[in-house]
Amino acid sequence: MEGWLAAARGTHDRARHAARRAPTTDTGRAAAAFIRQHHAEEGLGDPARRIAEAEAELAATGTYTHTPRELEHGARLAWRNANRCIGRLYWRSLRVRDLRHLDSAEEIAAACADHLRQAAPGGRVRPLITVFAPDRPGRPGPRIWNDQLIRYAGHVQRDGHVIGDPRAAGLTAYARQLGWRGAGSTSAFDVLPLVVQEAPHRRPRLFPLPDDAILEVPLEHPEFTWWAGLGLRWYAVPALAGMCLEIGGICYGAAPFNGWYMGTEIGARNLADTDRYNLLPLLAHRLGLDTATDRSLWKDRALVELNRSVLHSFDRAGVTITDHHTESVRFLTHLEREESHGRTVGADWSWIVPPLSGSATPVFHRTYDDVRHTPAYVHHPEAHARARGEDPVPAQHRPPRRDLV
Repeated sequence: MEGWLAAARGTHDRARHAARRAPTTDTGRAAAAFIRQHHAEEGLGDPARRIAEAEAELAATGTYTHTPRELEHGARLAWRNANRCIGRLYWRSLRVRDLRHLDSAEEIAAACADHLRQAAPGGRVRPLITVFAPDRPGRPGPRIWNDQLIRYAGHVQRDGHVIGDPRAAGLTAYARQLGWRGAGSTSAFDVLPLVVQEAPHRRPRLFPLPDDAILEVPLEHPEFTWWAGLGLRWYAVPALAGMCLEIGGICYGAAPFNGWYMGTEIGARNLADTDRYNLLPLLAHRLGLDTATDRSLWKDRALVELNRSVLHSFDRAGVTITDHHTESVRFLTHLEREESHGRTVGADWSWIVPPLSGSATPVFHRTYDDVRHTPAYVHHPEAHARARGEDPVPAQHRPPRRDLV
């Protein structure tokens, strides 16, 4: 018994000694930092043994494998660290689907459809992430070209006019090259298929989303009966699909995740921006507003009615959505909670302040430190290229463009 105890102590001492050594690679240093943070925040005790395990796996294979518990905590921390997201109060509620064993295009497409079904049962949208196979040395993991699992196509006409979402025009053209036709000029809300690539050397493949995976909300107005006749609608689940989940030096390049919409994302950006659906001139005309001069504030008035329409329609359909006033108060609560734990919250003021009635919200009247933390959701340059429908050139040791959600 004494010999066994001595051997056990020796193994433990070696593990502690290995944990104290400075890792020799960037991945090793990132792994050790994340493991220490995970153990500290979750009260898991001394991280030395786990760090030694990760270092041994790194030395043998060039990478290491997160435990399910590490993956879950890392994904949640990435949401907590998302400097551009105002809705981080509920970061601990993120549910993680660990599908790292999947790397084929068919399996990934099917799992993405399941993600959308599970994210909004009965219209009740829940924070959810599905994590597929990670990048490994010499073997990059799968990628989803769509920047969101659901995105409306942008069909460019001969005169340059776009039917649908101009932001998706590039990916729409690429999908058509791969054989997709869609509704063309007959619909401004034509859902794009998923474009899934198993590896850089494999040709991307198309997978239309099943109808039962696409929850959409027709837009009406609480006062104007003619509004419903415009045929406007938007999808319920904003599932971001083109970002990389980075945890402890490991990149999960296919990890679609969602929260729920804030109304202004749809009503003040997606449907209102001049390089998106640009609906304000049409709505102002239907509302009988004076558009001859900006001093009439016709844009502001049309914008308010469009946002009223979005909130009213989602509420009537029983689909989860929040408004910018409520979410601003929640964000300040999030700041207070994090500061009470001694944690610094990074935030990008230009994204935290809502695009409608900014100064009427409490988040407007203060400054924020745009400090970056890891784990994180990041946009690598190749992801931007894919979303534009361009074959990306693999980046060689380029730093990622950290467009945090």
